[in-house]
Amino acid sequence: MNPESVKSLKVGICGLGTVGGGTFALLQNNQDEIRARLGCDIEVVAIASRNLDAANWPGVSQAASDVFAVVNDEAVDIVVETLGGFDPAFEVVRQALANGKHVVTANKALIAERGSELFPIAHKHGVCLAYESAVAGGIPIIKALREGLAANRIEWLAGIINGTGNFILTEMAAHGRQFDDVLQQAQALGYAEADPALDVEGIDAAHKLSIMAAIAFGIPLQFHKTYTEGISHITPEDIDYAAELGYRIKHLGIAKLSAQGVELRVHPTLISKKRLLANVDGVGNAVVVHGNAVGSTLYSGPGAGAEATASAVVADIIDIGRAMLAGLEQPLLPALGFQSLRGEIPVLDIEEIVSEYYLKISAQDKVGVMAKISNLLQQHAISIEAVIQKEAVSESVPIVILTHSAVEKQLNQAIAAIENLEDVNGAVMRIRVESFGGK
Repeated sequence: MNPESVKSLKVGICGLGTVGGGTFALLQNNQDEIRARLGCDIEVVAIASRNLDAANWPGVSQAASDVFAVVNDEAVDIVVETLGGFDPAFEVVRQALANGKHVVTANKALIAERGSELFPIAHKHGVCLAYESAVAGGIPIIKALREGLAANRIEWLAGIINGTGNFILTEMAAHGRQFDDVLQQAQALGYAEADPALDVEGIDAAHKLSIMAAIAFGIPLQFHKTYTEGISHITPEDIDYAAELGYRIKHLGIAKLSAQGVELRVHPTLISKKRLLANVDGVGNAVVVHGNAVGSTLYSGPGAGAEATASAVVADIIDIGRAMLAGLEQPLLPALGFQSLRGEIPVLDIEEIVSEYYLKISAQDKVGVMAKISNLLQQHAISIEAVIQKEAVSESVPIVILTHSAVEKQLNQAIAAIENLEDVNGAVMRIRVESFGGK
């Protein structure tokens, strides 16, 4: 494309749900600002969606129910994929790239699980596959990792990257409500799907975490090696005990790079009330990134919604447009970012990590039980930082222990030994604690 001949960029949108429809609206409503910043118009010339009513999409020359009509339209420069899922989204993106079209996608599952197949196709055909909107909605975290922090060696990142889980934990903490009760409210409000597993079991967050870690550390996409744990077992009592100890419980995605390997994990986490991350509530998202030069930086904002996610989609369109207008042969090549820069680095098993821990134990109200528990922890090289022991409920007493740092494998062995005590009732509740370099 001759940059001097470009009067407008031609966009085709596949999928006109919340994000696709929001993208169309934003391009229409903010066209003057976008033209001023880019230097040319962005024109939506083709759209495709099931049950399409063409009258609702003014100015579009082609409206179809077949998404491949957009992919194969010679007039389209940039294909926006907001279908979600894998079928037909994967083939739409693959074919668009093979046709020499740039692609912008909001599909985090597609990038996390099959991006390693798609990025080489983009590279081969000299086009870009952009995905800012796939992670944390309107927060420009991909751009920050890829560009703003490019001079840093990223040591770790941690984030609240699923708004549904954060809403549930926020409501439980604020009103002492049970998980199931708040989940029903989240579904009624449209924050959670009828099948909420992707959100509350950590799968959605794991998709996003694997993408961020790949960019931050220069490693391949490794979603299937990411440890995931949900929040359905968290109780209001756990939240209250954590607060008494000076912590809040958040569902975090955590990635760390060390000499031993990479940690990729999503799970409930105690973090100090003093941390900004602990005070991000409701459906908000936030990510903390620690670089060796800049230290810790925080990125916070809406993690979902039509306007927030569309903002990130349009930002990618503008970036591609700027590169095209500049005459770059391969726009946004750094966006590939998934070819390992460090060779083979193992992803550590969860039992290999080192963390502090919150333990909740239901024990018989008898003399010497606490001493037995303490002795077993000591035998496995686990020291106690704090203890809360409440009044007995029936014949049982809840004991809450905060440990110092320990290897998870040793903690698991200690928990198994504690659960075998005759005076301990049921399973031990364990939640990891993160200090991120300081309390």
